[in-house]
Amino acid sequence: MKWVKAPEELKVTIEKLMQGIECEKRPMFGYPAFFINKNMFAGLFQDKVFLRLSPDQVTSLRRVDPSLSALEPMPGRPMKDYFVIAESLYRDESRFRKIAAEAADYARTLPSGTKRAKAKSSAHKAAKKTSARKHTRGA
Repeated sequence: MKWVKAPEELKVTIEKLMQGIECEKRPMFGYPAFFINKNMFAGLFQDKVFLRLSPDQVTSLRRVDPSLSALEPMPGRPMKDYFVIAESLYRDESRFRKIAAEAADYARTLPSGTKRAKAKSSAHKAAKKTSARKHTRGA
């Protein structure tokens, strides 16, 4: 899959559309991304705008846009709850702001991203210890 750079215009557009939503802007995938409680809920990937949507939002948006698709930074590996937003939706500023505000509300209901990262880190450390024990037993 060939890498597609996000047009500067799209970067400006997403930043403008996110104004008014209380969130933190940080880079992800080398592009602007927006976080609430350390959970990414919106951003760009290549030339696509994406949002983290609740199951109810997905159902509602699929009625308007049946082509709504999961964000797949790596082909065949969709990111859970993240969906690519059609250009027609993000070009309609008032509609996109409403959808983005709902995505932000959903992000506020999620546990802080740091808890998940720590849990993952602990699991990783436990796996390393188990692996180290296996290597020493075989020696």
